[in-house]
Amino acid sequence: MLGQGGQTALALVSLLLLLWREAAPIEVPQDLKQPPTIIKQSVKDYIVDPRDNIIIECEAKGNPVPTFSWRRNGKFFNIGKDPRVTMRKRSGTLEIGFRSGGRPEDYEGEYQCFASNDFGVALSNKILLRVSKAPLWPKEVLEPVVVPEGSSLILPCNPPPGLPPPFTFWMNSAMIPIPQDKRVSMGLNGDLYFSNVLAKDAHTDYSCNARFLFTHTIQQKNPFTLRVQTSRKVVETTPTFLSPLGTESSKMVLRDEQLLLECIAAGLPTPTIKWFKKGGDLPAQKVKFEKFNKTLKIINVSEEDAGEYVCMAVNQLGSTRHSIFVQVKAAPYWLDKPSNLVLAPDENGRLVCRANGNPKPNIQWLINGQPIDSAPPNQGRQVLGDTIIFRSVQMGSSAVYQCNASNQHGYLLANALVSVLDMPPRMLGPKNQLIRVIENNRTFLDCPFFGSPLPILRWFKNGQGSGLDGGQYRVYVNGTLEIKRARAEDEGTYTCVANSILGKAENQVRVEVKEATRIVRAPEHQSVIRGTTARFDCKVTFDPSLSVTVTWMKDDKPLQMGWRLKKDEESLTIPNVNEGDEGMYTCTAKSDIDEDSSSARLTVLDRPDPPMDLDLSDPAARSVRLTWIPGNDHRSTVTQFLVQFEEDHWDPGRWQNLSSYPGDLNSVILQLSPFVNYQFRVIAINSVGQSEPSRPSPRYKTSGAAPDSIPRGLRGWGSKKDNMEITWEPLLDLERNGPNLHYSVWWRRKDSGEEWSNVTTVESKYVVESTETYVPYEIKIQSRNDFGSGPESNVVIGYSGEDKPTDAPTELRVSKVDSTKGNVHWKSVDMNSVLGEFKEYRLYYWREASLVPGLVVSKEKKTKGFYTTAEEPSGILSDLVPFSQYKMFMVVANSRFESPPSNTVEFTTKEGVPDAPKFFRINRKSFDTIHLQWDKPLEPNGILIGYQLRYQTVNGSRAGRPQLETFYPNVTEFTIRLPDRSTRYRFYLSALTQVGSGEVFAEESPHFANEAYIDQVDIATQGWFIGLMCAIALIILILLIVCFIKRSRGGKYPVRDKKDLPLDPVDQKDQDGSFDYQNGSSVPDRNENENENENSSDEDNKPLQGSQTSLDGNVKESDDSLVDYGEGGDGQFNEDGSFIGQYTVKKDKDETEGNESSEATSPVNAIYSLA
Repeated sequence: MLGQGGQTALALVSLLLLLWREAAPIEVPQDLKQPPTIIKQSVKDYIVDPRDNIIIECEAKGNPVPTFSWRRNGKFFNIGKDPRVTMRKRSGTLEIGFRSGGRPEDYEGEYQCFASNDFGVALSNKILLRVSKAPLWPKEVLEPVVVPEGSSLILPCNPPPGLPPPFTFWMNSAMIPIPQDKRVSMGLNGDLYFSNVLAKDAHTDYSCNARFLFTHTIQQKNPFTLRVQTSRKVVETTPTFLSPLGTESSKMVLRDEQLLLECIAAGLPTPTIKWFKKGGDLPAQKVKFEKFNKTLKIINVSEEDAGEYVCMAVNQLGSTRHSIFVQVKAAPYWLDKPSNLVLAPDENGRLVCRANGNPKPNIQWLINGQPIDSAPPNQGRQVLGDTIIFRSVQMGSSAVYQCNASNQHGYLLANALVSVLDMPPRMLGPKNQLIRVIENNRTFLDCPFFGSPLPILRWFKNGQGSGLDGGQYRVYVNGTLEIKRARAEDEGTYTCVANSILGKAENQVRVEVKEATRIVRAPEHQSVIRGTTARFDCKVTFDPSLSVTVTWMKDDKPLQMGWRLKKDEESLTIPNVNEGDEGMYTCTAKSDIDEDSSSARLTVLDRPDPPMDLDLSDPAARSVRLTWIPGNDHRSTVTQFLVQFEEDHWDPGRWQNLSSYPGDLNSVILQLSPFVNYQFRVIAINSVGQSEPSRPSPRYKTSGAAPDSIPRGLRGWGSKKDNMEITWEPLLDLERNGPNLHYSVWWRRKDSGEEWSNVTTVESKYVVESTETYVPYEIKIQSRNDFGSGPESNVVIGYSGEDKPTDAPTELRVSKVDSTKGNVHWKSVDMNSVLGEFKEYRLYYWREASLVPGLVVSKEKKTKGFYTTAEEPSGILSDLVPFSQYKMFMVVANSRFESPPSNTVEFTTKEGVPDAPKFFRINRKSFDTIHLQWDKPLEPNGILIGYQLRYQTVNGSRAGRPQLETFYPNVTEFTIRLPDRSTRYRFYLSALTQVGSGEVFAEESPHFANEAYIDQVDIATQGWFIGLMCAIALIILILLIVCFIKRSRGGKYPVRDKKDLPLDPVDQKDQDGSFDYQNGSSVPDRNENENENENSSDEDNKPLQGSQTSLDGNVKESDDSLVDYGEGGDGQFNEDGSFIGQYTVKKDKDETEGNESSEATSPVNAIYSLA
């Protein structure tokens, strides 16, 4: 998809193409003999970079191929004699190289190219070649500028004259722009103007900077020092002009250039500038005011902008005016530029060269590069000022005519070919073209033709009707047919026919209309950090009858898709980008007849390279200038330079930050400390990160000086009762300013009138011994070194040491005691007995016992401070535990010690409301009941008289009617029957004392979403389960009866050796071989049944008689069960004690071992034993 800018560009290209077709002359086919035509040349004012080779362009076409020659400064330039100068093949372009030496300045001058063949000579413009210059600022010593407050001032800049001129600006030493306003501003010449100087303008670092565009460097002038002489009363002044001077001036400007008028005025108060034009209004559409109305700018100046402009400076004391007379001159500009002329023999024609300017330009005609006046006379040619008339031209009179229009401000040069030919009409384009065009687009059907005399061309559609011209169609002089907006009905065959007296020629074009190919989601510019992933979108729509291919290019070269680059139908992905991936990526969707493309730039950002070539200059006692060359910024502009330093005495090898500067500087003045041996390095910083540090600069050692700083943190305090320690923070290493640093300390008792005592030490502490206890002292300090003394500190107050207070508070008592607080009273002590800084009266109290029988309490001491100097102070002691016995005493405290304790006081708190119960649990043992449990509070705060339970049903945000239950203090559980299983409750439980209800413990019954669990618990109440149990009980009863009958009859039945009979394959077995009848039913397992004993039958899980259940729920053999009999075996008895050994057959030991089980004998096994 084309963006707005792309659509604008497309419209502009279409407009230019339209104008070209409208005005394009008939071109002579290249296969015909013709004079040369200049097709490419360098600009007239050509400034080159001295670091590059010089290339002066000159390209021409013609038949035969032209040859080229050059003139330099009006003389023939012999290229063959200068080894540095070469001319490109089949071209006149010169290339001047300096690999083998030479100075670009030696080739400055005016160059003109001549292209020649057998039919004429064409000329290029005169090209003025100049080499860009960035001269250094001359070194100068600037004396301080001293001005009285309120006067005006101009600080001159005078930048070195560069080519092109440099851009100037003012900054201070911190590289911060000098603030400009209505009072202070920079003029067009770069000077800094002060309408009036204020005391705050006094600085030592007004520096003018010049930025040179070609070399991208900034040079800095030595800074001005401005000193302002202040006075009690500043005299106000009327406005006067600082620039321009006088009452009037003049200004000349060229047509189509920019007009800048400036008026800067002095005065106090600061004047206001106003502009107007005499005899008319200022052109509102073109005029713009800048620099606080001091500059008037008019763009694209025209002749009507000439006249008298007046600027007026006004303040409350008066006004002044200045008139600027503006003249508008003009370099020559074309009114009618001569164009190529093709004539048949005996035809007439004319060349017209009309130009205007101020002053009016002079028109000069040349033929083949020579003045026409010096050419051989020609009867068929007549020169009439700006026009040449040709009559009855003949073969062989072809030539190149030049028109030169010039005045003092510039010149214009145009070449015009006059070709004399005799040729019938011919079509120059391909025959019977098929053109597929895009719907709704403006379409041009070309029909290039030629003939001399010039043929007449007409267009027809589908071989019918009159010629096409007008409405939807337009025919241009070069034969092109325009279809203004192609539609489906415009499809067909178009025929162009060229006729002249020498014959006729025609050609056909078939047109098909298609939908356009469009990129609907285009790639966008991206700036990514090296190592990350970039992705460009490119989604395309197109005519379904056309095949479209999407290709990607990088910097106009096909992009090779490798293992790293990945392309799909709508995007291009570049993982792990590096510097080689940077460039312009173009997505092109191309069909057979059209294409659409969109480009986006990928910028790979990286940390900058370190600065290089650090240099030190302008050394001073406490400063030096550091200059460096910036490294490659890797497409992310350097925003900051960080200057670091290392010194080799106090902390050698450690680099420390000194200062940071804006990224457009490469020369700064560093402010340094005395007596330090520095070396510096610079780190560049951009949006990605920091560069590696530069190589260190040479070392620079500053001279020594007396200390500038006062030691910080000076204080006096006592570590013992009879001393005072004076301490301070030692100066930093870089604050020493010289060798042998020591400190002078003075002290004396405050308000004593004593002389100062002093001591000199190199330490950061001094102890004054044998002082009185807690006495105030005045203290001050000064640092010194071998170069002198630093400033003295202000006097601070310190104190000698403290001692233990001698007096204790007396008459400690308590009043108004309730359950949690009480009022404390005592008699104060004499402050002189504190023997130090009074901090507080400190109350120690603890809980001696609880009045609740049997409750054990913690006797941990707590403190509370009271700061008061009243004679009979009091305070409130809070946060006490109700229904408890307390003890307390009080001391007075200074910063280090406490006094002896006061009398000890005992008191009891009143009964209060209890804390919340220790816990509150809600359990649901069945689907229709909720069981509540709780425990007594940890702190009953009194004698418990019971519990109170409030509860109500809840359903979302709705609550039911509250219900209340009360319990005796020994009751800690309660069961509630639910009306239905989905009912939920919110419970509020609190303990009670005689005082009232305590803290509430609130809980809500949980959601019982697992209804299957509740169903399983109630399975014993289901009808099918009851029926099944009854059937099983009946079967067991029948089996017992049968066994009893058989035994009564003396029959034999096998008795299994410790286990049931082996099971047939159809038996239901567990994985371990045991059988459980419960597996065939929905009966819960044993653990579940144990939770619901009250709802289950005792028979459900009872093992057969003669076995017992083990601790893990399995059945094991009883001591009195049947065992093996036979040889060596003991006889066995049945339940009624009869001997049954003779009726059984002994099993093989293997069979017995193979059927061992830890389960009880099942009824089904009993059935098998009857078989």
